Amino acid sequence: MSVDLTAIHWIYIVFIVLIIGFMILRRDTTIICIVGIFLIALTATGSITASISGVFTSFIYAITELLAIILVISLIVSMSKSLMATGINDVMISPFAKLIKTPSLAYWTIGIVMMLISLFFWPSPAVALMGAVLLPVAIRVGLPAIGAAIAMNLFGHGIALSGDYIIQGAPKIAADGAGIPVNDVLHASIPLVIIMGLVTTITAFYFLKRDMKNGKLKVNNHFDVPLETEKKEVTQLTPFFKRLFALLIPIFFILDIVAMVAFHLQGGDATALVGGTSILILLLITFAGYKNKALEQTTKYLIEGLQFGFKVFGPVIPIAAFFYLGDAGFQSMIGDYLPKTSHGIVNDLGAALANLVPVTKEVGAITATGVGIITGLDGSGFSGLSLVGSVAKLFSHGIESSIATLTSLGQIMAIWVGGGTLVPWALIPAAAICGVDPFELARRNLKPVIIGMVVTTIVAMFLL
Repeated sequence: MSVDLTAIHWIYIVFIVLIIGFMILRRDTTIICIVGIFLIALTATGSITASISGVFTSFIYAITELLAIILVISLIVSMSKSLMATGINDVMISPFAKLIKTPSLAYWTIGIVMMLISLFFWPSPAVALMGAVLLPVAIRVGLPAIGAAIAMNLFGHGIALSGDYIIQGAPKIAADGAGIPVNDVLHASIPLVIIMGLVTTITAFYFLKRDMKNGKLKVNNHFDVPLETEKKEVTQLTPFFKRLFALLIPIFFILDIVAMVAFHLQGGDATALVGGTSILILLLITFAGYKNKALEQTTKYLIEGLQFGFKVFGPVIPIAAFFYLGDAGFQSMIGDYLPKTSHGIVNDLGAALANLVPVTKEVGAITATGVGIITGLDGSGFSGLSLVGSVAKLFSHGIESSIATLTSLGQIMAIWVGGGTLVPWALIPAAAICGVDPFELARRNLKPVIIGMVVTTIVAMFLL
C-alpha cells in the first residue's frame, strides 16, 4: 500500500503534537486548532480568502456532526432540572441510595451497569439512561462527578464499544478489511478486551481514590451547578404523583430498551428515542406540576438545557473541526485538494506507518497499536477500522496465524482512542451528563488508558 505524504499531512502531524502538548500542559487548544485549520486550508488552496472561509466552514461542519449529541444532552439536562425542581428526583433515587453506600461501590456499579447497557445499545443512549438514574445517587454518597464520568466512559465507550460483541459493528468493519470472518476477530479480541478493561478501570480507580484522599477531588464540583443546587419550586405535585413519576420514568426508559431490541434501533436512532422520551417526560412533569403555568415552565427548562448544552460543547467545536479534517470532513470543509490516491489524512498516516516497519510479531503488535491510535484521532474510532484490518493483512505474510489477533488489537486501540476515552469530543456525552470539563476527563483518562495500551500490546505479542 503505497502512500505519498504531502505538506498537508506534515502540518496535520505537527498540530496533532501541539494539541496533545497543550492539553498535557492544561492549556486551551482553541487557537492552536484554528491556526492549524487555516494553515492546512492555505496549503491546500493557496488562497487566503478560501482559507479564512475554510475556518468558518469547518466550524459549521463540526457543529452539524455534533448537533445530535448536543441536543440529546440538552434535553436530558432539561428533564433533570424539572426532576430536581419538583422533588421527583429525591423519590426516584431513594431505592438506589439504600444499595449504593460508598463512592467505591458507586464507581463500580455505574461502570458495570454502563458496560452491560452499552453492549446492547452502544454508549450514547446508555449515558443518558445512567445520568438520569444513578448519577445523583453516586454524587450523594461521595463520588465526585468526574469519577462517575470516568466510570461511564471507560466501561461504556472503552470496554463495551471496543469489543462490540452484540451489535458487532466494529469487528465486522475490521474483519472485512483483513479479509477474515468476523467470528475470528470476536474470539481473538476476548482476552485483549478483558486485559485492556481490567488494567484501565483498576488504574483509573486507584488514581481517583488517591486524589480523593489527598483532597484534590471534592464532591461539590461543577455537577452541582446545573442540577443539584436547583431549588425546589412550589408546584402542585402531590406526594402521590411524585411517587408515580418516580415509578413511571424508569419504566419509560426500560420501554426504550425494549423498543431498541424489538426494532433493532442502534446508534443515532437509539439516542433519538432516549431524547424524545426525555421531552415526553418533561411535558408530563410540567403539566402535572405547574398546571396553567406549564407552557412557560416547559420553555424555561428547554432554554436552560440548551444553554447548558452549548456552553459545554463550545470549547469542543474548534478541536472537533480540526480533527474532522483528518477524515471525511476535509472535502466538505476545504475541497477536493488531497491526492487522488488519498484515503483521508489520518488513514494515509496510518498506512505510511505500516510501510516503515519490518514484519515481526513484536513490531506487528506495536504497529497495529500505533495504527489504531492514529486512526482513532479523528474522534470516530470506526473510520479507520478498515485500514486496521488491511495493516493486519499486510503483516499476515510473516505471522500468518495471528492476523485475527492483530486485527482485534488495532480495533481495540482505535475505539479506545476515538470511540472514545481520549479524544475530547468523543467522550462529550459522559462529560456533559456529569457536568464536567471534557478536556479534564480526557486528561484523567490519559494515564490509565496509556498503561492499558502498553500492557495489552505486550500481551498481544505473546498471543501472536
